[in-house]
Amino acid sequence: MASAGGGSLTILEYFGGENGNRCGYCKSEAGNMSHGMWAHSLTVQDYQDLIDRGWRRSGKYVYKPHMSQTCCPQYTIKLAALNFQPNKSHKKVLKKIRKFIQTGEMSHSTSDGTVGEPMDSQADSPVSYNVSIPEKPEISKEELKPLYTELEESERDQDEKVLQSQSDSGVNDQKADCIQSAKDQTIVTSIPKPGKGADANKPPCRKAKDIRKERRMQKLLLQQSNNTCLSQESPVIKPPKPQNISCSKTLEEFLSVTQSEPTAHTLEVKLVPVSMEDHEFVSSFDCSADLFAKYQMSVHKDTPNECGPEEFTRFLCDSPLEPETRPDGPTCGYGSFHQQYWLDGKIVAVGVIDILPNCVSSVYLYYDPDYSFLSLGVYSALREIEFTRDLHKQAADLCYYYMGFYIHTCPKMRYKGQYKPSYLLCPETYIWVPIEKCFPLLDSSKYSRFNSNQGEEDRDNLTELGRVRVLHKRTVMPYSIYKKRRKGQNDEVDVRQYAGLVGQTCAERMVLYRM
Repeated sequence: MASAGGGSLTILEYFGGENGNRCGYCKSEAGNMSHGMWAHSLTVQDYQDLIDRGWRRSGKYVYKPHMSQTCCPQYTIKLAALNFQPNKSHKKVLKKIRKFIQTGEMSHSTSDGTVGEPMDSQADSPVSYNVSIPEKPEISKEELKPLYTELEESERDQDEKVLQSQSDSGVNDQKADCIQSAKDQTIVTSIPKPGKGADANKPPCRKAKDIRKERRMQKLLLQQSNNTCLSQESPVIKPPKPQNISCSKTLEEFLSVTQSEPTAHTLEVKLVPVSMEDHEFVSSFDCSADLFAKYQMSVHKDTPNECGPEEFTRFLCDSPLEPETRPDGPTCGYGSFHQQYWLDGKIVAVGVIDILPNCVSSVYLYYDPDYSFLSLGVYSALREIEFTRDLHKQAADLCYYYMGFYIHTCPKMRYKGQYKPSYLLCPETYIWVPIEKCFPLLDSSKYSRFNSNQGEEDRDNLTELGRVRVLHKRTVMPYSIYKKRRKGQNDEVDVRQYAGLVGQTCAERMVLYRM
């Protein structure tokens, strides 16, 4: 790998973006408008700055949607990986995979709340499959009556024993009333009475998590009161702090369970640099290419000619990023990588990622459709988030997970907003705005400026066109010199448009190729 400052240079060709193309989201034949560049080479820092201005790569082609004119505006979205907590749907996927790895049990449930394609900015259609789910058997009132009667008698006997113990120990009546009240609440919340519709005379239903916390608190209260009864003391009982009650697992804890203990299956995740000089990448190339073709034909309905080895190489193996290592960077270095998921010695999924100075950027994911019941799209995203957090331990600035584009007008792409806390890039000022503040704006208009400060502008706006770097006749020079030497038609309009889109900083650092 090239070291920092080792002479790497970004060289680009700018193509403009006046013509519309077919949209893969709304299927408009010419509604997709974007600016494009061909990257002959691209440093990781330059690409980091470009994606922070709304650009994104597909192979060596780097493009930026024309946000105010395109049919489906695509907003760059990033996740603050260090603050991420898996939600209920994510936990269901993690538990499903854990059960499959440990026991071999295959769960085909579609109730895990995972909707849409994995972290895949090129998706044309979501993964879908139909399975029959058995209905949960209902229990009649008559079957529950004996249970209620038995429970009430048992609780009544227990309360009488507690009160009698308190009386014998000299505990005042006020504490006994408190314990009685706590036990009465337990009866209400532990087994709700069956019936049709909500009962207006009863309190509203609560989350099971809140009920479990209350029960733990009541149990601790009873234990403390029993201890004070034995010592014939009556101190004030303080409820425990909420953080002591919470037992939610971190993402790392959920993922570590799948890697420990004897299991029915073995799952290994390998990070492989995208390079024909890397032995593991070369040795797994054919298997990976075959998996890509299988995925594209099954999920996106491509023909064999549209997803052959050449397309696979062009789309997911040809990267313009120059590999780089830094003393304060991750041990794996920066650049383009494939995260391969090996199940029992077979590749079942590959996540294509770019490791950049400030983030892990998800490029594409493809997987074996035979294992779609494992929700590998969601699982791979969670693994990439965990990987980002792990890299942060080695490189302090690397703390974000970029999920490509968020497309509010495309329902199947809104799932990216379920990963929190997330931010969307303002298309005019290029500042990051919490996604919750963007939703109301996008509900009213598909294109929106997220920065509420109307007086604020792009802080890296083009100010000096003459300082833009240009490659002309094998010589790198500022645009001011190139303009004097160049013969033929004036191309200032194109150069100005390019520099305005990449920003003054990148325009002075990168090199624009001119004939």
